[in-house]
Amino acid sequence: MENVLYAFGLTLFAGMATGIGSLIAFAAKRSSYRFLSVSTGFSAGVMLYVSFVEIFYKGSAALTAAYGDKLGHWVNAGAFFGGMLFIGVIDNLIPSEENPHEIHSAAEEAPLHDPKAPRPHFPAAGGHDHAHNHKLMRMGLFTALAIGIHNLPEGLATFLAALNDPALGVAIAVAIALHNIPEGISVSVPIFYATGNRRKAFIYSFLSGLAEPVGALVAWLFIYTFLGKDGVIPPQVTGALFAGVAGIMVYISLDELLPTSRAYGKGHDSLLGLVGGMMVMSLSLLLMK
Repeated sequence: MENVLYAFGLTLFAGMATGIGSLIAFAAKRSSYRFLSVSTGFSAGVMLYVSFVEIFYKGSAALTAAYGDKLGHWVNAGAFFGGMLFIGVIDNLIPSEENPHEIHSAAEEAPLHDPKAPRPHFPAAGGHDHAHNHKLMRMGLFTALAIGIHNLPEGLATFLAALNDPALGVAIAVAIALHNIPEGISVSVPIFYATGNRRKAFIYSFLSGLAEPVGALVAWLFIYTFLGKDGVIPPQVTGALFAGVAGIMVYISLDELLPTSRAYGKGHDSLLGLVGGMMVMSLSLLLMK
């Protein structure tokens, strides 16, 4: 039970980072786009390295032990691409115009830092003020919903990793927390413009991140209710879940984190963050051996 609470704690920490992103948007004098670029690239580097070097092989070891060498590798590969398909389907269920990773310009974010700053023409602007605010609020709520849906499998990934390997869970939680920071900004901007209320923008941003511990709770209830025996998860299930989590994290890195990192950065900021994340993850794994 102690391991379960620890895993939930890490997942909650990762999810709360959307609220941290919202606080940064309101508290900082200006947004550091270079920091956002490097940190998002760093998160992608951690996820890609740990997925291919650690999680995928943990799944392979468990599945080959359960099914034999040949079939185990086939099941592992199938679960990996199944994880990618799962998050891909979730991605496609979200309307494309409600992009949860929308990059907001410095002018759009300026009034968040300084109440005296002029409000720019926001992309969702319409003609009538009421219609304009309604459209902005709709954009913010859909963005929060989209991020919440994305965070469910991320919560699953963090929880499962922490449950089976606490040190690995910390690395994944930090990586997901870093990539949740710009997501918190993405929710806050349109809701602030729609309501003029910083508190409301923060609350919606924070709530979108709570989907991660909800995802962890759903995973725990499902595993222990339907799959676990005497509180022990069968190796076949553990292996398939690890391979699926690796697929989810690779998809998130390639589809969300790297494009976001490149959009925020200049020059080689994104690449520096990516390589830095891989190096830190590699060093962490070596020190844990």
